Formats: sequence, C-alpha cells, structure tokens
Amino acid sequence: MIKNFVAELQWRGMIHDIMPDTEKVLNEKSTAGYIGFDPTADSLHIGSLVQIVILMHFQRAGHQPIALVGGATGMIGDPSGKSQERNLLDNATLDKNINGIKNQLSRFLDFDQSSPNAAKLVNNFDWMSKFSLIEFVRDVGKHLSVNYMMAKDSVKKRLGSDAKEGMSFTEFSYQLIQGYDFLHLYQHHNCLLQMGGSDQWGNITTGTELVRRKAGGKAYAITCPLITKADGTKFGKTEGGNVWLDKTKTSPYKFYQYWLNTSDEDAERYIKIFTFLEEEEILSLVISHKEMPHQRQLQRTLADQVTRMVHSEEERKLAVQASEILFGKATSAALKDLDEATFLDVFEGVPQANLDKVMLEKGISAIDLLATSTGFLTSNGEARRALKENSIAVNKEKINDTYQAKVSDLICDRYLLLQRGKKNYFLVVFN
Repeated sequence: MIKNFVAELQWRGMIHDIMPDTEKVLNEKSTAGYIGFDPTADSLHIGSLVQIVILMHFQRAGHQPIALVGGATGMIGDPSGKSQERNLLDNATLDKNINGIKNQLSRFLDFDQSSPNAAKLVNNFDWMSKFSLIEFVRDVGKHLSVNYMMAKDSVKKRLGSDAKEGMSFTEFSYQLIQGYDFLHLYQHHNCLLQMGGSDQWGNITTGTELVRRKAGGKAYAITCPLITKADGTKFGKTEGGNVWLDKTKTSPYKFYQYWLNTSDEDAERYIKIFTFLEEEEILSLVISHKEMPHQRQLQRTLADQVTRMVHSEEERKLAVQASEILFGKATSAALKDLDEATFLDVFEGVPQANLDKVMLEKGISAIDLLATSTGFLTSNGEARRALKENSIAVNKEKINDTYQAKVSDLICDRYLLLQRGKKNYFLVVFN
C-alpha cells in the first residue's frame, strides 16, 4: 500500500524544494528514489541523519530507497556550500569509509531482498570507473552547456567577486558526474527521484535535465531544508567536533546528551524531523511541555527516540542511567555498571589525581584520600570538618572518618569517585 510520502514530509517541515508533479507520481505507484552519501569519513554524523530518516520514510511509504555511496564523487569533492576545495581521498581511505557507511545504513533500512521494496546500496565508482575521459565528454558532457552549469548557485558563489580561491575544473565537473549518477540509476534501476539537502538542488536538477535530454525521460526532485539551530550555532557540532553515529567516535551517552541539551525551540522542530512519532502525539507533547517546561519532556522524548533508533534500547537505558549520575540519583552499583568509556565521558573535565594501586593493598584512610594523597580538599582539617558534616561520598555513598579505600571499591578496576556536596566531584585514578 502506497502512503503519501510528500504529505508526511510536509507536516514535519522537511520539504524545501519539490519539482512539479512529484507528489502525484509518488502517489500513483511504488517508485525508486535515491540519496547520495559522501564518504569523507568511515562514519556518518547526525547531519546525515536527516537524509537517512527521509529514506526510512520513503521505504515506509511503500517506495524503494536507494542509498548511493559516492566512491567516485568522493574523489572529487562537492563545491556546494563550500568556500574552498577540500582534500581528495586516496583509494584505501575511501574503501574504508565506504564500508563503514554501508554497515551503518543497514541498521536503518530494510535490505532484505525478499521484501517488495527492499533498499539498495550502490557505489557510483562501479560505473564511473568504466568511463574513459573521451567517452564521458562525448556521451555525457555534450548534453549540458557550460552556460547551464555556470548558472548554478554552487558555481556562481565560487566564481563571484567574494570568492577566495575560485573553482578547479575537478570541482566544476562534480555536478556533471552527480547528474550522470541520476541518469544511470534512472536507466538501470528505474529510479525516478533524487532527494537531498537544499544545497543540492542545483546538482539534482542537473540530473533531471540529463535524464530529459539524453534519455528523453522525466525525473523528479525533492530537497529538505538544511538543519539549523535557533541560536545560530551549527547543528551537529559540539566543542569536541561532530556528533557521530558510530559509538566509538561519539559515545551513546554523549549522543543522548546532545539531544537532551537542545533548546525548547529546536526540540519542537527536531522531534518532527528526527523521530517517527505521529502528528497528534507530537502536538500533545508540545502542549504538555509548554505547561511544564522544567520537566523538559520534549528533550527527553527526542533524546530517547533518536538514541534508541541510532544505537539500541539497551544503549539508551545506559545513557539515561549515566545522565542521572550527575544529579544525585545514582547508586554505587549503578556507577559500577557503566563501561569505562561512558564513565569517563560522564566525568570529563573533573579534577583528578593519579595514585599507585599498591597503596590500596594496605587501605587508604579517609583523611589521606581526601587531602594528603589527592589534594581534593586543601588540608586534613578541612577533610575532618567535611566528614563531620556528612558531606563526603565515595562512589556516591556517604562515608565517615573510619572509611578505608580498598581495591574492591574501584570502578572499572581503576577509579574512585570522590564527592563533596551535590556537584563538587574529584576522580582518583589508580595505575
């Protein structure tokens, strides 16, 4: 059964440009459509998540999604939205990146060939590498004029008076190659639609024009808005860089935190874009959130939904558990359940001291642990006063002056977490 894919994207605010008759064609029959993914790294990041979600909606609507990994175009570099030419990738790096992206996409799309609209993965290097320069110039290049290509915004911006470095022929040829990708998929995979970000409109319409001129056919295009943040900072970036989909690059805890820390304004937009919740449910959540904004229901639901989709329910639960540790709700047992990477993420930036593990064999007294050996507190006297006030915890459990630190107390066999009051943390690392 075909569902209205365009209407679904529209209420979610995910359509920027759409070619005439696209909705009509998609509502008539199951259709193949594609999105290209740039293999600049061996993992996609949350900037790519918009395109992944669009392909998921496309498949759920009864259509066949095609994910194109740009093995050929990745060697060139897309000038769209760029102010300068990027570094080109060597074959070994490109192969590693392509394999990483393929593995990730298989988590989101159904590639089971027994399904009537099973997803496909293609690599444009497979057909572009077979072209000689003469063949490409003769068979593809002659169908599009330089005037047509120069009129594209992505080209004009790089050739205008404000441009710093101009544009190389390598980059200028990018839209012709991407256009040929669409033609190839149209001819060999019955693909009628290309989708992408709004900065790709010029490249995508080059493809529809090539289909018209060379194959005499009709192809269609949809672009979505580029995701922004209300405060003007870049979406998908943190102080540490990109927010990756690979948990070895961005831990599920940090991933969860990124969504949890979104503003109210952004969360109201993002929950439509990055989750599959229905419209009524989202409207209800928005109303409930506005009545009790301090509970951050929108952010919590958004973080839950996206972390579960990208990682797993188990990883989501661990991320929630880790998030609660800083707010005093965790136990010593909960701390010890964390893996080392997540534990270090939670307490990133906390002051620390390094001690020899041998010291634990005899036991370290509370005073020594708090002051003499670590410098967490400024003096033995301050340590005694803090213990008397009952304001000291080790691994989230209150201690008194009779406490002796032992090997069995260690988290991940290496760490002791000291705490004074609610927010004053200190990490002791035993080597």
